Amino acid sequence: MPAPVLSGPQYLREGLKLILSPGLRLFVLLPLGINLLLFIGLIYLAMHQFGMWVDAFMPELPSWLSFLDYILWPLFVTLVVLMVFFTFTMIANIIAAPFNGFLAEKVEVVLRGTDDFPAFSWGELVAMVPRTFGREMRKLGYFLPRAIGLFILSFIPVVNLVAAPLWLLFGVWMMAIQYIDYPADNHKLGWNEMLAWLRSKRWQSLSFGGIVYLVLLIPVVNLLMMPAAVAGATLFWVRERGAEALLTQKA
Repeated sequence: MPAPVLSGPQYLREGLKLILSPGLRLFVLLPLGINLLLFIGLIYLAMHQFGMWVDAFMPELPSWLSFLDYILWPLFVTLVVLMVFFTFTMIANIIAAPFNGFLAEKVEVVLRGTDDFPAFSWGELVAMVPRTFGREMRKLGYFLPRAIGLFILSFIPVVNLVAAPLWLLFGVWMMAIQYIDYPADNHKLGWNEMLAWLRSKRWQSLSFGGIVYLVLLIPVVNLLMMPAAVAGATLFWVRERGAEALLTQKA
């Protein structure tokens, strides 16, 4: 049977259990170390620039409306946090993409009990770099025009009040795309076909993307939850695609 709607937390929880198993630790530790260095660098930058970024986005209000600063400030702090989060997540996933692709393969092997993928080797990992890098650039091409639109929206008075909620919704959708794309790419599913498949399972996808988005906002915890999200997305793929195949056979 298909997994129930709003089963994102279940997928992520099972993904976390999978990456802690002995056979998958190698594919977790390498990207974990890379992301740790990147995270430290971004936190250092944010600590020195955060106030300036918030001030840049905050609209200038006339003195008689100054009381609104206390209402608007948390909103624009949230906006900056979301933008910093996006930056870290996108860069981290571009760097870790080959490792995440291998992790998705090995998780699928564990889930299915059969291994139809090439054995791990450093040569195979290097060979994956052009393909995974191209796929990450495709995600970036999807992300940037929409992010720029939201960024511009953030500077338009009054209208910019909806920028943070739109960033949140877009972020949830991007998390589903980001992680479910790894098993989809391993099976050579085209970009447009992958998006169409996610849209056909919109609520399940948003449920998974939402819980991933939430846990990745937690400093330090997010470093471990990134590979857990890859494993959870692979479980999502195997279960949902398997259910579709079963329904097709019955038809």
